Amino acid sequence: MSLKTSRSVLFSVGGLLVVRLAAAERQLPEAPVPMTLVDGPPESPCAAGMVLVDGDYCPDAEQVCLHWLDPPPYQNLRCAEFAKPAKCKVARQPRRFCVDREEYAETPSEPSPKDTRDLLPVVNKSWVEAKTLCEERGARLCKESEWEFACEGADMNPYPYGFKRDSTRCNHDRTDLGGPQEKLTDHRARLVAFPACTSAFGVHDMIGNVDEWVERDGLVTPHRASLRGGWWLPGRNRCRAATTHHDEGYRAKQVGFRCCSDAK
Repeated sequence: MSLKTSRSVLFSVGGLLVVRLAAAERQLPEAPVPMTLVDGPPESPCAAGMVLVDGDYCPDAEQVCLHWLDPPPYQNLRCAEFAKPAKCKVARQPRRFCVDREEYAETPSEPSPKDTRDLLPVVNKSWVEAKTLCEERGARLCKESEWEFACEGADMNPYPYGFKRDSTRCNHDRTDLGGPQEKLTDHRARLVAFPACTSAFGVHDMIGNVDEWVERDGLVTPHRASLRGGWWLPGRNRCRAATTHHDEGYRAKQVGFRCCSDAK
């Protein structure tokens, strides 16, 4: 059965009542846009205290020093300025991971310090101890290539802040060192210090302050350990330089670390 009206046609199909508007009357008032409920910002791909590093890493960069600061035999130690831009000699590799914004810090002496960045980086941990501490918090030691990319950024900056060495931006180039080993004067800076010592990804204190343990890509025991970034002395203190002659049990009062993890 069907019933015609001026507004619509009603008919029954198998007991189901169907309404069809006439063509001239299909224009309906515009419906209001429904509200979208927002629960908050999207979940971060990194844990608290870590930053995301996402981009194309150069495994083999050409960085040419225009002027060395020191005479022989130290002429390949501190570069005053590198040629800009740096050149990538091989195909770049996509990388996406999380890295600690700060160096791994000492446990605060107070239950709730006003600023957790008002702490000193932890030192005197071997490579094995640093690896264990990272894994205990669900992270891992950074791979050497990860640390390098987090330090230099996509532009392959020799220093995290650019192509010219600036001893005022990071905690390095101090000469009042004291003496070797335990006689070494402790010049660690608190995490809140040197705010300009920051890479393009927002990672802090990647050169100077304390040397940082990393894991060498693709190598196994006993060749996994490498130190990156240098410490407070007038040393290598740049993103691509490394010390690889210490074994995995080495520890010292100028050696620290930070952790990395996979991005969610």
